This record gives sequence, C-alpha cells and structure tokens, in this order.
Amino acid sequence: MSYRKRFEVRPESQVALSEIDSDFTGKHKDKAAAAGEMKRDDRRLGNLQYLLYAEHQRSLLVVLQGMDASGKDGTIRHVFGALDPQGARVHAFKEPTQEEADHDFLWRAHIYAPGKSELVIFNRSHYEDVLIVRVHDLVPESVWSERFNLINEFERNLALAGTTILKFYLHITADDQLKRFEKRLNDPKRQWKISEADYKERAYFTEYVKAYEDVLNKTSTAYAPWFVIPSRRKWFRNLAVSKIVVETLKSFDMKFPQPAVDIDEIRRKFGAAEAEEKT
Repeated sequence: MSYRKRFEVRPESQVALSEIDSDFTGKHKDKAAAAGEMKRDDRRLGNLQYLLYAEHQRSLLVVLQGMDASGKDGTIRHVFGALDPQGARVHAFKEPTQEEADHDFLWRAHIYAPGKSELVIFNRSHYEDVLIVRVHDLVPESVWSERFNLINEFERNLALAGTTILKFYLHITADDQLKRFEKRLNDPKRQWKISEADYKERAYFTEYVKAYEDVLNKTSTAYAPWFVIPSRRKWFRNLAVSKIVVETLKSFDMKFPQPAVDIDEIRRKFGAAEAEEKT
C-alpha cells in the first residue's frame, strides 16, 4: 500500500486521534534503515519540483498543521529545504495583522496561495480559524462551525484553478509534546523556541484534539485530502511526508515544455559562428 493510501483520511470518515499510534514506523525499524530511501526521495522531490516549475501548468499547496512541537518547522527544513526557491515559497500563519483582521478570514490564505508552477508550504494555515478561535472561545460556535463549509468551498475553488492540495496533520501525543518541550528547555540551540505560552496551551490539549478531529472529519475531501502522519519519530515523519508529496507530483505525469525557438536553426547559426571563432 502506498503511503498516500495508508495515511489519507477518507472523506466523511470518523477519525479518533487517540486510536492512531504516533510511534508507527511501518517496515523501517529505525532511521538508518530508511536512510537510503530518504535520500532517493529528496532527489526525486527536487527533480519533480523543477519539472513543475518548467511545465507552468499547475501548482501544489502543502498545508502543515499540528500541536505545538509536532514538527512543522522541522518538516519544512528537512523535507523541503533543498527546493529551488525560484518555484517554492513558505508562508507562516501567525496572529492576524490589522490588515488581515479587517478582511474575511480566508483573505490572507488566498493571497498567499500558489500560482502556476509554484510549490507553496503553509506553516499553519486558514485552519487556525476553526482551531484556536474555537478552543479559546474567540468567536461563537455559530461562526466557526460555518467556516468548515467555507473552507471546503475555498479549497475546491483552488483545485478547479489547477492547485493540488495536500494537508498534513503531524500527530503527536501529549506525552510526546511534553518530552519535546523538555528537550528545548535543556538545549541552548532550541531554548529560543520555547515560551511560557507553550506550557499554558498544554492545558487545552484535549480541546485541541477534539477540534482537530472535527477538522479532519469535515474537511478531508477528494480534492484536498488530509493525511495523519505519525510524528513521534521525526525521521519517519519526514519520510512519510516526502513519499506522499513525491507520489502526488509523479501522478501529474508532467512534461517539459517544447522550446519556443527553432533549436536546429540556432545550432546552424551559432554552431557555425563558434566554429569560425575557433579557427
């Protein structure tokens, strides 16, 4: 079974995150056993992104969501770090600016969505508007509950315009999160990533799980599927995301565009000129 089929949330299914093993690693017992595969996938991803950029017919949007410390930054760095910046962008969704808050909640997602030939990664996304606003009771349920339909319509619109959407929920447990927080506290190179707010948000872990389950169950569609990625083992998280992205790009059956000039004519003209220069 492909990684895509293994981790995809089928439309209208009922996901219970407590039943999904965050430590799942499939056939690979450790990082060393998967190293060769990971290296090949890195190379394939780079080649396919170059082809996506050259073909200029479609685009890919990758959405990364998950609890604090689930590995969104690490996934971007390790899976997508070698992409050609000419055709790739990352946008991190933080607290809305005043300009963003003055528009509808999807406005800021739309302006950062990919154009043709682009591969864009959303670090968090428009889904914050059915997650944090729900958990912290920032808007009434009548408001955030209607946003599921609006999100589905928004993503369908992107899909009809030629954007393929892959949405990844990086799955860790509350214990996994606490261990990662402790590592950050004890690592001088990671201490900048920890804050008091991270620990305060842990009090809402169960509420976030319920909110995410609603997101997965109500917004995983054929045109914009969710994938629940076991993420306790960072190397497996990276492998699984890479596999799904590569599998999706390969399915496009992309071709390099035909040259816009007469190649033979250029060879005749400039090949002869070069030969004269050498003599």
